[in-house]
Amino acid sequence: MSERIEVSRVIPASPADVFAVLRDPEGHVDIDASGMLQGSEGVPVDAVGESFVVHMDREALGDLPMGKYDVEVIFTVYQPDVEIAWTIDGTIKPPIGHVYGYRLEPVAEGTRVVSYYDWSQAAPEWKGIFPVIGENSLKATLGILDRIVRRRSS
Repeated sequence: MSERIEVSRVIPASPADVFAVLRDPEGHVDIDASGMLQGSEGVPVDAVGESFVVHMDREALGDLPMGKYDVEVIFTVYQPDVEIAWTIDGTIKPPIGHVYGYRLEPVAEGTRVVSYYDWSQAAPEWKGIFPVIGENSLKATLGILDRIVRRRSS
């Protein structure tokens, strides 16, 4: 089984408009299809190593009795209008080591957005829990991203 999921969708907007949502803490909450992201604290990031806090509710997935908790979203890739990725530092120590990210490619219709979820570098003791978020959830998030980008751009 692969340790990475990738899905894509063309969004009728510029890479800059899409990237603006992805670097924004509230953008993360706005586009979440899992129902876990409840709120955020912080400002849009500008570089690798920057972070913000997201308030989570694991009960939305119904898989683990973790309840409500906070995570720090730490950016590991930051290429404006091209790619953005992050890992999570949360209640589990040391951090698990999984990564979420987006690659953006300008196309005639707007931007091809590739969403990826990679747990290949996760700590071995946690590999069995993946994927926590499935392919359908990533696809749904891209649909929501499309809607949010269009709303913010108009």
